[in-house]
Amino acid sequence: MAVFVVLAACIFLADLWIKNQMEKGLREGEVRRLSGGKILLRKHHNRGMALNLGQTHRGAVAALSLVFTAALAAVFVLSLGQRGNNLLRAGLSLLLGGAFSNTYDRLRRRYVVDYLSFGVKWGKLRGLVFNLSDFCILIGALLVVLGAEG
Repeated sequence: MAVFVVLAACIFLADLWIKNQMEKGLREGEVRRLSGGKILLRKHHNRGMALNLGQTHRGAVAALSLVFTAALAAVFVLSLGQRGNNLLRAGLSLLLGGAFSNTYDRLRRRYVVDYLSFGVKWGKLRGLVFNLSDFCILIGALLVVLGAEG
């Protein structure tokens, strides 16, 4: 079961390291193109939650994030004591690592550092900026749903 705790910790630490590198290495709005322009590194300070929603209520967003992360941590700890269903635990690990990272940002920086976009033709998708935690939260949620059905 330690592998699931290590996975969550690695996600948190990896995303924190990348965010710190983006804070030091890129100016707000600066874009670096990778993989022939298919991946874009772009620093964005998200002062709300997804798509900057709630940015005028940052305290409430941070409190909600903290409550969600604490509840998720409790569910994760309880899942470690059960046999089987590693898919559920893997999903919870991804969710928890991502939630810890973004919640840490909200509490420490007062914004979440996003840094990854996709160089696609569709302008709305090109304008979205993500971080590693966002992807872990999305994939983790999918795995939790799949694992809860099993």
